[in-house]
Parts: sequence; structure tokens; C-alpha cells
Amino acid sequence: MKFEKVFLLFGASGDLGRTAVDYFLNQDYDQYYFFTRKIFEVKSAKKNKVILISDMTGEENVAQAFQNVIPKDGENYFLFDTIGAYTGGESIADTQYADFLKMLNINLCTAFLISKYFYKLVEHSNGSSICFTSAQSSMHPEENRAAYNISKHALNFLVRTLSFEGKKINLSANAVAPYIIDSAENREWVKDTAQLVTTSEICNVAHSFFQNFKTVTGNIVELPGSIG
Repeated sequence: MKFEKVFLLFGASGDLGRTAVDYFLNQDYDQYYFFTRKIFEVKSAKKNKVILISDMTGEENVAQAFQNVIPKDGENYFLFDTIGAYTGGESIADTQYADFLKMLNINLCTAFLISKYFYKLVEHSNGSSICFTSAQSSMHPEENRAAYNISKHALNFLVRTLSFEGKKINLSANAVAPYIIDSAENREWVKDTAQLVTTSEICNVAHSFFQNFKTVTGNIVELPGSIG
């Protein structure tokens, strides 16, 4: 019996998200849901729905977003969360508290809410998997990046906790942790482009998690520069 595979992407209008749209449309999923802050056209004959959501830090917004996905018994669900933001360059003493809270809200709180409502969506499914976007620096403390690194390190803890709680419903949880994502914005300040990790490589890792969702869970895979 063939179970339908449903793919959900959060942050579809960002640099990583735009690559993920094209990448995963070329994989063997049956239905797609793209959650985005900016409406865009999907040029594909595959079943897909683009869902506008402006603020992922509000629980009501996240709950409403998931209402667009009607759960069906026997389906497999795969969610890739590409939402994230960065601020840095200041010591802890000089970091504005508002900036610290901003990093927690965007990098951690959105992931928590997505985890919560994805769990509710898939608890009667045939098995599911979720992949988050962390950062290599979350594993290695550095100066002047406390707010960002703390938020991403907490995200790693969320992933590993969800991997334990998800076992009872066949839900696996992992994260990919690139060094510096290759984007137009990052290329403006990165002197050595070998430090950059391509968005396609990140998608490859996420897809590998989904292909092995029954056995692979609780992993934070670091992606340094100069790979591939």
C-alpha cells in the first residue's frame, strides 16, 4: 500500500526557502504546503497550496496556518522549517535586551509553536518527520554572538526533546546546522566564500532526514564551509 507523502515548508520566501521550494518540488512528494510572508506563484503541476502568514511568533497565527492542512489517516508528513534571523557583533554587556528577545522569538519560539502544532497534526499519521535550521555556531560558543547562538542552542535542545516525545507517534526530529548560509546578504560581508554553505546542500541534508525518517532522529548535523 502506498502512503501519500505531504510536504510542508515554513519560510518559503526566504533565501533558503526559495531554494527549498524548487528542490522539494523535484522530489517524490504528493502534496505541498508552502507557508510564506510573501505570496508567490508555484510553477508546478503538483498539488500545492501557498499560505500567507505574516507573524510566526504569534500562537494564534501558527494554529491558524496549520488549519489549512487537513489530516488524513495513513499519510506521511514532512516539515522543513527554514525560518531564522541573525543579529550580532555586540558583547553580552552591549547587547540590547530587545535584540536578545528578538532572536529568541524568531529562532526559538517559532520553532516551538511549529513543533507543537505539527505534533497535533501528525499524531494519528503513518509516521512523520520535521527538520529545523540551526547553526554551527550554536555548538561552539563565540564572542559577540550570544543572542543568536543562545537562541539556536536552545533550538537544538528543542529538537532533541521533540525526538524523544515523538517516538510514541513515529515522529522524528532533526536539524541541519550550517556555518554561514550562501545568500546575497551574507556575500556582502564574507571575505572567504569557501566559508559559505549552499542552500542546496542544506536541502540535501533535510531530504536525507526525510528519506530515513523511521530510523534517524535527534540529530544536529553541522555543515562547515568548503563542502561539496
